Amino acid sequence: MKFRKFGKALLMSALSVGAVLSLSSCVQSYTVGFLYVTGNQTSGSTGQGVISGFKIDHNTGQLRPVNGMPVASGGSNPVRAILLQGSRFVYVLNKGRDANGGADCTSAGSPCAGANVTLFSVGGNGSLSPQPQTFTSQGNNPLRMIADASGTYVFVLDHDAPDSGKGTSNSCSLALGPNVTTCGDITVFKVDSTTGRLSLVLNSQVSSAAGQPLPYFPVPVNPVDFVISGSYVLTLTDNPSVGNLVFPYNYSQATGQLTISQNGPQPLNINKATAIQSGNGSIYVLDNEPITYSGGIFGSGSAPSQILPYTVGSGGALQAQSGGAVPVDATQSNPLFLLVESKGKWAYVANTGNSADPNNAQSGLTGYVIDNSTKQLTPMSGSPFGAGAGPQCLVEDPSNQFVYTAGFNDSAVSGRVLDQNSGVLNLLPGKANKAYALPGPATYCLVNGRTS
Repeated sequence: MKFRKFGKALLMSALSVGAVLSLSSCVQSYTVGFLYVTGNQTSGSTGQGVISGFKIDHNTGQLRPVNGMPVASGGSNPVRAILLQGSRFVYVLNKGRDANGGADCTSAGSPCAGANVTLFSVGGNGSLSPQPQTFTSQGNNPLRMIADASGTYVFVLDHDAPDSGKGTSNSCSLALGPNVTTCGDITVFKVDSTTGRLSLVLNSQVSSAAGQPLPYFPVPVNPVDFVISGSYVLTLTDNPSVGNLVFPYNYSQATGQLTISQNGPQPLNINKATAIQSGNGSIYVLDNEPITYSGGIFGSGSAPSQILPYTVGSGGALQAQSGGAVPVDATQSNPLFLLVESKGKWAYVANTGNSADPNNAQSGLTGYVIDNSTKQLTPMSGSPFGAGAGPQCLVEDPSNQFVYTAGFNDSAVSGRVLDQNSGVLNLLPGKANKAYALPGPATYCLVNGRTS
């Protein structure tokens, strides 16, 4: 078959247009990002929780509310949220309410009521739809929730095991030793990848006094936070007698089982730890040393707030990194959350500040450069960066251009542009210092992204 000259020209034109469209499609391909923020409904109440949703502009980092949001979180005082199964499901941990209607959920004798995990499905426009079934951890006063890397298992950290402090022979003593009568616990759920529903993973190592497998895994008293690192679950605790400890469990990625490691609780020689988090192959413990506040003036504490970097060795043992602890900027206090950005070059800490200060002057973001070989942290030039009042979280958007945090004291979201050369966090273009209002105090945030 032969083409006439006109046919050849038309064919070449069509091929050229196709090539241009193909190139244009690749150029225009980008990551659609959504930011979700949990919090309470109003600044004057610790009642019903809400989830706010924003779509992230991939060019400017500016936010636009998602249609149909905010939505109720499914309970009171939401404190954590996770995104699983290919961004199809969001799980929100609601702490519930104490006897006074507040969120002081740390009493074994009078646990908070109404705690649950609420499941949401994610719509194409980023909206969240609550599913009819909620789930409850097996202990009392849940405070943290995480998932494994595969999204197969969800873990909830409870401040108090169900029988903590009740008798001398309870689940605490059965799992942790004969002299241990008070403890917290971890409830493990398996995720149904089709429906998102959660089912309990029973403790195959420890049975109750009645001979039944425990539906939870005991951890030492006063748990603060926990993290998964490889095949270990590490729980940060606050022992009244010896200070902060890290307790390791061996974690089976095949079954979700937790078995007690050969290494017992490891003392950290600090007393005010606020969080344990992972990033770029390291484990970081955030420590808030006391800073006094009186008459509108900050005084000196015994030591500055600090970051303690570790690697994880055999049996879940923590090994201090070279260089030791890194002080937080002296103008900041109460480090609460650490983020290592996607390239592993920089780390950022959200410092929530001193709640005794009415202006919360010591809240903000501190930045650090990560040494490529030693992973040691060095304070970043230009740090600290503004972050509203009382930041509760820190996330990088799916396109790796912007960093967001949400404030408890100012009920607002703040965003920054991540300088790809220096790691410095600059103000969003066109927003100056304006923040995005929330219905009430923020407690946590997470991002969702998909390629378009």
